[in-house]
Amino acid sequence: MGASSIQARSSNMKRATIAAVWFIGLAMFSRVGIARGQAFIDGSFGTETEEDHLAKEVEDPTAILTQLKFQDLYTPGNFQTKAETNTIQLRPVLPVTTFALLPFKQIIRPTFEVDTLATSSGASTITEFADMQLFDLFLSNWPDPSQTGFGWGLGPTFVFPTGRDPKAGKHAWQAGPAAAAAYRGIPHLMMGFLFQNPISFAYTNSSAKPQSQMEFQPLLTYTLGRGWYVKSADSTWTVNWRRGTSTTIPISLGFGRVWKLPGPELDTWVSGEWTAYQQYTDITPMYTVRFGITLLFPRLLL
Repeated sequence: MGASSIQARSSNMKRATIAAVWFIGLAMFSRVGIARGQAFIDGSFGTETEEDHLAKEVEDPTAILTQLKFQDLYTPGNFQTKAETNTIQLRPVLPVTTFALLPFKQIIRPTFEVDTLATSSGASTITEFADMQLFDLFLSNWPDPSQTGFGWGLGPTFVFPTGRDPKAGKHAWQAGPAAAAAYRGIPHLMMGFLFQNPISFAYTNSSAKPQSQMEFQPLLTYTLGRGWYVKSADSTWTVNWRRGTSTTIPISLGFGRVWKLPGPELDTWVSGEWTAYQQYTDITPMYTVRFGITLLFPRLLL
Protein backbone atom coordinates (compact mmCIF):
# COMPACT_ATOMS: atom_id res chain seq x y z
CA MET A 1 0.00 0.00 0.00
CA GLY A 2 1.45 3.38 -1.04
CA ALA A 3 1.95 6.43 1.12
CA SER A 4 -0.87 8.28 -0.66
CA SER A 5 -3.31 5.44 0.09
CA ILE A 6 -2.33 5.47 3.76
CA GLN A 7 -2.76 9.24 3.96
CA ALA A 8 -6.12 9.02 2.22
CA ARG A 9 -7.30 6.33 4.62
CA SER A 10 -6.09 8.38 7.61
CA SER A 11 -7.90 11.46 6.28
CA ASN A 12 -11.09 9.46 5.76
CA MET A 13 -10.84 8.10 9.31
CA LYS A 14 -10.48 11.62 10.67
CA ARG A 15 -13.52 12.84 8.74
CA ALA A 16 -15.56 9.81 9.78
CA THR A 17 -14.63 10.27 13.43
CA ILE A 18 -15.44 13.98 13.43
CA ALA A 19 -18.74 13.30 11.66
CA ALA A 20 -19.63 10.64 14.21
CA VAL A 21 -18.85 13.00 17.09
CA TRP A 22 -20.99 15.73 15.54
CA PHE A 23 -23.85 13.27 15.00
CA ILE A 24 -23.68 12.05 18.61
CA GLY A 25 -23.47 15.62 19.86
CA LEU A 26 -26.46 16.73 17.80
CA ALA A 27 -28.52 13.78 19.01
CA MET A 28 -27.60 14.38 22.66
CA PHE A 29 -28.24 18.13 22.45
CA SER A 30 -31.65 17.38 20.94
CA ARG A 31 -32.41 15.12 23.88
CA VAL A 32 -31.19 17.84 26.27
CA GLY A 33 -33.52 20.38 24.65
CA ILE A 34 -36.49 18.02 24.86
CA ALA A 35 -35.74 17.15 28.49
CA ARG A 36 -35.35 20.80 29.45
CA GLY A 37 -38.55 21.81 27.66
CA GLN A 38 -40.48 19.02 29.34
CA ALA A 39 -39.02 20.04 32.70
CA PHE A 40 -40.40 23.57 32.22
CA ILE A 41 -43.80 22.19 31.23
CA ASP A 42 -44.21 19.86 34.21
CA GLY A 43 -42.66 22.34 36.67
CA SER A 44 -39.67 20.21 37.63
CA PHE A 45 -36.94 22.49 36.25
CA GLY A 46 -36.64 24.46 39.49
CA THR A 47 -36.15 21.35 41.61
CA GLU A 48 -33.20 18.98 41.71
CA THR A 49 -33.74 15.27 41.27
CA GLU A 50 -31.38 12.61 42.63
CA GLU A 51 -29.80 12.39 39.17
CA ASP A 52 -29.25 16.17 39.12
CA HIS A 53 -27.65 16.01 42.56
CA LEU A 54 -25.27 13.28 41.38
CA ALA A 55 -24.52 15.23 38.18
CA LYS A 56 -23.26 18.12 40.35
CA GLU A 57 -21.17 15.77 42.50
CA VAL A 58 -19.57 13.67 39.76
CA GLU A 59 -17.02 16.38 38.85
CA ASP A 60 -16.62 17.71 42.41
CA PRO A 61 -13.23 16.59 43.81
CA THR A 62 -14.51 17.13 47.38
CA ALA A 63 -17.74 15.12 47.02
CA ILE A 64 -18.24 12.00 49.15
CA LEU A 65 -19.19 9.83 46.17
CA THR A 66 -17.63 6.49 45.29
CA GLN A 67 -16.95 6.29 41.56
CA LEU A 68 -15.26 4.18 38.92
CA LYS A 69 -14.40 6.30 35.88
CA PHE A 70 -13.51 5.01 32.43
CA GLN A 71 -12.34 7.60 29.91
CA ASP A 72 -11.03 7.57 26.35
CA LEU A 73 -9.18 10.59 24.98
CA TYR A 74 -8.87 10.52 21.19
CA THR A 75 -6.64 13.20 19.65
CA PRO A 76 -6.94 13.34 15.85
CA GLY A 77 -4.79 16.47 15.65
CA ASN A 78 -1.46 17.20 17.39
CA PHE A 79 1.08 19.96 17.11
CA GLN A 80 4.37 18.94 15.40
CA THR A 81 3.23 15.50 14.24
CA LYS A 82 0.84 13.84 11.81
CA ALA A 83 0.14 10.97 14.20
CA GLU A 84 -3.23 10.45 15.87
CA THR A 85 -2.89 9.67 19.57
CA ASN A 86 -5.13 8.12 22.21
CA THR A 87 -5.31 7.62 25.99
CA ILE A 88 -7.37 5.04 27.88
CA GLN A 89 -7.81 5.99 31.52
CA LEU A 90 -9.15 4.21 34.60
CA ARG A 91 -9.77 6.36 37.69
CA PRO A 92 -11.40 5.06 40.90
CA VAL A 93 -12.60 7.68 43.40
CA LEU A 94 -12.59 6.30 46.95
CA PRO A 95 -14.07 8.35 49.84
CA VAL A 96 -12.83 7.25 53.25
CA THR A 97 -15.16 8.27 56.09
CA THR A 98 -14.40 5.87 58.95
CA PHE A 99 -10.63 6.02 59.49
CA ALA A 100 -10.36 6.05 63.28
CA LEU A 101 -6.95 7.77 63.63
CA LEU A 102 -7.96 10.97 61.83
CA PRO A 103 -11.04 13.18 62.34
CA PHE A 104 -11.17 14.07 58.63
CA LYS A 105 -12.90 12.48 55.68
CA GLN A 106 -10.61 11.65 52.76
CA ILE A 107 -10.82 11.38 48.97
CA ILE A 108 -8.28 8.95 47.48
CA ARG A 109 -8.02 8.96 43.69
CA PRO A 110 -5.48 6.88 41.73
CA THR A 111 -5.20 7.26 37.95
CA PHE A 112 -4.03 4.51 35.58
CA GLU A 113 -3.35 5.27 31.90
CA VAL A 114 -2.39 3.46 28.72
CA ASP A 115 -1.17 5.92 26.09
CA THR A 116 -0.77 5.65 22.33
CA LEU A 117 1.92 8.26 21.67
CA ALA A 118 3.51 9.88 18.65
CA THR A 119 7.21 9.13 18.23
CA SER A 120 8.13 11.63 15.48
CA SER A 121 6.75 14.22 13.10
CA GLY A 122 5.41 11.36 10.97
CA ALA A 123 2.52 9.04 11.70
CA SER A 124 4.36 6.41 13.78
CA THR A 125 3.12 5.68 17.32
CA ILE A 126 3.87 3.49 20.33
CA THR A 127 1.52 2.22 23.06
CA GLU A 128 2.83 2.26 26.63
CA PHE A 129 1.62 2.21 30.23
CA ALA A 130 2.03 5.73 31.65
CA ASP A 131 3.12 6.90 35.08
CA MET A 132 0.54 6.24 37.80
CA GLN A 133 -0.81 9.26 39.69
CA LEU A 134 -2.56 9.44 43.06
CA PHE A 135 -3.81 12.13 45.39
CA ASP A 136 -5.19 11.91 48.93
CA LEU A 137 -7.32 14.89 49.96
CA PHE A 138 -8.23 15.49 53.62
CA LEU A 139 -11.55 17.32 53.66
CA SER A 140 -12.18 20.17 56.06
CA ASN A 141 -15.11 19.98 58.47
CA TRP A 142 -15.51 23.76 58.41
CA PRO A 143 -17.59 25.27 57.04
CA ASP A 144 -20.18 22.49 57.01
CA PRO A 145 -20.69 21.61 53.29
CA SER A 146 -24.25 20.40 53.96
CA GLN A 147 -25.15 23.86 55.27
CA THR A 148 -23.07 26.18 53.08
CA GLY A 149 -22.58 24.16 49.87
CA PHE A 150 -18.84 24.87 50.09
CA GLY A 151 -16.22 22.16 50.55
CA TRP A 152 -12.44 22.17 50.44
CA GLY A 153 -9.53 19.88 51.13
CA LEU A 154 -5.75 19.63 51.26
CA GLY A 155 -3.37 16.72 50.94
CA PRO A 156 -0.45 15.15 49.09
CA THR A 157 -0.21 14.12 45.45
CA PHE A 158 2.13 11.43 44.12
CA VAL A 159 3.48 10.23 40.76
CA PHE A 160 4.91 6.71 40.55
CA PRO A 161 7.38 5.94 37.71
CA THR A 162 5.48 3.05 36.10
CA GLY A 163 5.99 4.31 32.55
CA ARG A 164 8.93 2.56 30.88
CA ASP A 165 9.33 4.71 27.78
CA PRO A 166 10.54 8.33 28.26
CA LYS A 167 7.58 9.55 26.20
CA ALA A 168 5.12 7.84 28.57
CA GLY A 169 6.86 8.44 31.89
CA LYS A 170 9.42 10.71 33.55
CA HIS A 171 11.43 7.96 35.35
CA ALA A 172 11.00 9.99 38.56
CA TRP A 173 9.34 9.49 41.93
CA GLN A 174 7.32 12.62 42.61
CA ALA A 175 5.37 14.09 45.52
CA GLY A 176 3.88 17.47 46.26
CA PRO A 177 0.86 19.42 47.51
CA ALA A 178 -2.73 19.05 46.34
CA ALA A 179 -5.77 21.25 47.06
CA ALA A 180 -9.38 21.33 45.93
CA ALA A 181 -12.46 23.44 46.55
CA ALA A 182 -16.02 23.38 45.24
CA TYR A 183 -19.20 25.38 45.75
CA ARG A 184 -22.63 23.80 45.21
CA GLY A 185 -24.80 26.32 47.05
CA ILE A 186 -26.47 27.66 43.87
CA PRO A 187 -29.21 25.44 42.39
CA HIS A 188 -28.02 23.44 39.35
CA LEU A 189 -24.47 24.85 39.55
CA MET A 190 -21.14 23.42 40.72
CA MET A 191 -17.93 25.40 40.40
CA GLY A 192 -14.51 24.67 41.79
CA PHE A 193 -10.95 23.65 41.05
CA LEU A 194 -8.33 20.95 41.62
CA PHE A 195 -4.67 21.93 42.10
CA GLN A 196 -1.66 19.60 42.16
CA ASN A 197 2.10 20.20 41.99
CA PRO A 198 4.20 17.02 42.03
CA ILE A 199 7.98 17.54 42.45
CA SER A 200 10.60 14.87 41.73
CA PHE A 201 12.81 13.63 44.58
CA ALA A 202 14.27 10.33 43.27
CA TYR A 203 14.91 8.79 39.86
CA THR A 204 14.92 5.36 38.23
CA ASN A 205 17.14 6.40 35.31
CA SER A 206 20.39 8.38 35.26
CA SER A 207 19.11 10.41 32.28
CA ALA A 208 15.87 11.45 34.02
CA LYS A 209 15.27 15.17 34.36
CA PRO A 210 14.05 16.97 37.51
CA GLN A 211 10.29 17.59 37.51
CA SER A 212 8.13 20.32 39.02
CA GLN A 213 4.79 20.84 37.32
CA MET A 214 1.71 22.73 38.42
CA GLU A 215 -1.57 21.14 37.30
CA PHE A 216 -4.67 23.32 37.66
CA GLN A 217 -8.08 21.99 36.65
CA PRO A 218 -10.99 24.50 36.64
CA LEU A 219 -14.37 22.85 37.19
CA LEU A 220 -17.82 24.05 36.13
CA THR A 221 -21.02 21.99 35.82
CA TYR A 222 -24.63 23.10 35.26
CA THR A 223 -27.53 20.65 35.44
CA LEU A 224 -30.44 20.95 33.01
CA GLY A 225 -32.92 18.62 34.69
CA ARG A 226 -33.65 14.90 34.44
CA GLY A 227 -29.96 14.10 34.93
CA TRP A 228 -28.72 16.11 31.92
CA TYR A 229 -25.86 18.55 32.40
CA VAL A 230 -23.29 20.65 30.57
CA LYS A 231 -19.75 21.09 31.83
CA SER A 232 -16.35 22.62 31.34
CA ALA A 233 -14.37 20.40 33.69
CA ASP A 234 -12.02 18.13 31.73
CA SER A 235 -9.08 20.39 30.87
CA THR A 236 -5.98 20.64 33.04
CA TRP A 237 -3.66 23.64 32.71
CA THR A 238 -0.03 22.66 33.18
CA VAL A 239 2.93 24.90 33.97
CA ASN A 240 6.41 23.41 34.29
CA TRP A 241 8.35 25.66 36.63
CA ARG A 242 11.84 24.92 35.30
CA ARG A 243 13.22 27.38 32.77
CA GLY A 244 12.52 26.59 29.13
CA THR A 245 9.95 23.88 29.93
CA SER A 246 6.41 23.65 28.64
CA THR A 247 3.17 25.45 29.48
CA THR A 248 -0.21 24.39 28.05
CA ILE A 249 -3.68 25.86 28.63
CA PRO A 250 -6.51 23.83 27.04
CA ILE A 251 -10.24 24.58 27.31
CA SER A 252 -13.09 22.09 27.12
CA LEU A 253 -16.86 21.92 26.75
CA GLY A 254 -19.03 18.85 27.12
CA PHE A 255 -22.38 17.41 28.13
CA GLY A 256 -23.70 14.22 29.63
CA ARG A 257 -26.40 12.51 31.64
CA VAL A 258 -26.70 10.59 34.89
CA TRP A 259 -28.93 7.53 34.54
CA LYS A 260 -30.77 6.05 37.52
CA LEU A 261 -30.45 2.26 37.36
CA PRO A 262 -31.34 -0.62 39.72
CA GLY A 263 -27.65 -1.21 40.55
CA PRO A 264 -24.99 1.51 40.44
CA GLU A 265 -25.96 4.81 38.85
CA LEU A 266 -24.41 5.50 35.44
CA ASP A 267 -22.88 8.73 34.11
CA THR A 268 -22.19 9.00 30.37
CA TRP A 269 -20.66 12.04 28.72
CA VAL A 270 -18.69 13.42 25.79
CA SER A 271 -16.59 16.59 25.54
CA GLY A 272 -14.28 18.40 23.19
CA GLU A 273 -10.99 20.05 24.13
CA TRP A 274 -8.83 22.60 22.31
CA THR A 275 -5.37 23.82 23.34
CA ALA A 276 -5.75 27.59 23.47
CA TYR A 277 -2.16 28.35 24.52
CA GLN A 278 1.14 26.48 24.42
CA GLN A 279 4.77 27.45 24.97
CA TYR A 280 8.04 25.49 24.76
CA THR A 281 6.14 22.31 23.89
CA ASP A 282 7.09 19.34 21.74
CA ILE A 283 4.32 17.06 20.49
CA THR A 284 1.14 18.41 22.10
CA PRO A 285 -2.58 17.73 21.52
CA MET A 286 -4.24 20.36 19.32
CA TYR A 287 -7.81 19.15 19.83
CA THR A 288 -9.16 16.11 21.64
CA VAL A 289 -12.49 14.30 21.91
CA ARG A 290 -13.23 12.63 25.25
CA PHE A 291 -15.74 9.86 25.88
CA GLY A 292 -16.51 8.81 29.44
CA ILE A 293 -18.53 6.26 31.38
CA THR A 294 -18.64 6.45 35.18
CA LEU A 295 -20.21 3.98 37.59
CA LEU A 296 -21.57 5.82 40.64
CA PHE A 297 -22.04 4.17 44.05
CA PRO A 298 -23.67 6.87 46.23
CA ARG A 299 -24.43 4.41 49.06
CA LEU A 300 -21.00 2.73 49.13
CA LEU A 301 -18.56 4.30 51.60
CA LEU A 302 -15.29 3.03 53.07
